[in-house]
Amino acid sequence: MLSFEDVLAAQDTVSETARHTPLDYSHTFSAMTGADVHLKLELFQRTGSFKIRGATNRIASLSDAEREAGVVTASAGNHAQGVALAATRIGVDSKIVMPERAPVSKVKATRSYGGNVVLYGRDYDAAAEHAHELEREEGRTYVHAFDDEKVMAGQGTIGLEIYEDLPGVDTVVVPIGGGGLISGIATALKGKDESIRVVGVQAEGASSVAESLEKGHRIERDSVETIADGIATRTTGEQTFEVISERVDEVVTVSDSEIAVALTTLLERSKTLAEGAGAVALAAVMEEKFDFEDDETIVPALCGGNIDLNMLTNVIMRGLVETGRYLKIRTVLQDRPGALEELVEVLSREQVNIYGIEHDRTSRDVAMSSAEVELDLETRGHDHVDELIDALTDEGYEVDVLV
Repeated sequence: MLSFEDVLAAQDTVSETARHTPLDYSHTFSAMTGADVHLKLELFQRTGSFKIRGATNRIASLSDAEREAGVVTASAGNHAQGVALAATRIGVDSKIVMPERAPVSKVKATRSYGGNVVLYGRDYDAAAEHAHELEREEGRTYVHAFDDEKVMAGQGTIGLEIYEDLPGVDTVVVPIGGGGLISGIATALKGKDESIRVVGVQAEGASSVAESLEKGHRIERDSVETIADGIATRTTGEQTFEVISERVDEVVTVSDSEIAVALTTLLERSKTLAEGAGAVALAAVMEEKFDFEDDETIVPALCGGNIDLNMLTNVIMRGLVETGRYLKIRTVLQDRPGALEELVEVLSREQVNIYGIEHDRTSRDVAMSSAEVELDLETRGHDHVDELIDALTDEGYEVDVLV
């Protein structure tokens, strides 16, 4: 099993490539939660995620013959970039298999770091199967995204940094996909101080570890579905599950809606952009998915910032909906002059900003003397939404909330 000494041994190797990322006290999230919240901003790491640490430690351990043959791996995006950059820095050829639906931004970034990208399969697991085929056919060394002690040890250097910067930390909250990150961090922190609590977080749509712990053995989900594509794995690793079972105190899950709220709040209040997988730890703290005391010192690890711009648009919109900041409604007006103006007057009185109006006289769902209207509205929260719906109802409008 991965040892504390393994993580310590990785520290010098990793520091040659990876940055010591900031640990930032957050007034905003401390006030929101009542805890003493410090954000581990690993999303400011080279390549935009923690993966460069494990990849560097693994590739540095290759023999001369293995370096000559090159490496291959599979990744949804962040590990791909880490392997590509780490390999390029020491002159090793890298072939990276990514799912066909991998974010465009991550594919482009991987290629820019020198990786030879192959798009294959619907998800990480399908890509991994193809990568192993290439491993056998071309004699390359497979660099596993998580189930490898060198990789786990490299990721664990984050835990050493957290302890160095904040030795009084009570709880560290860590995302879980395949489990390499949390295995390394838990090993590092427990090696420093057994009393430090380590909480893992998964997306509800990719909760293989949470389900495995409940059943007492590793399980594999039939599919995964989450906006947190960086942790969208169907199962955890054999080695990582062993470490998680022994050293992680608790594993919780968060919904995509909760992830979206955490991401948008982080962006709006802290001016910091995380990807879905990078925001799950903060989501668990914001939603109090685990018990903590007032003023408990908590570090959510924000471990990735590589979000596709199209995904970002969708996530921001979901976050606005979930916080009552965006509303889409439908109602029916009499088809006469001034009817739309009267509706707009109600909206103006309630201090609602109108993003867009779609006015349809031809809808088959309404009488020929009526018109259907859909409105995209900016609101100020759930109470404001309720006040608006009540005001419209009082004026005789029948309102359907679409979003």
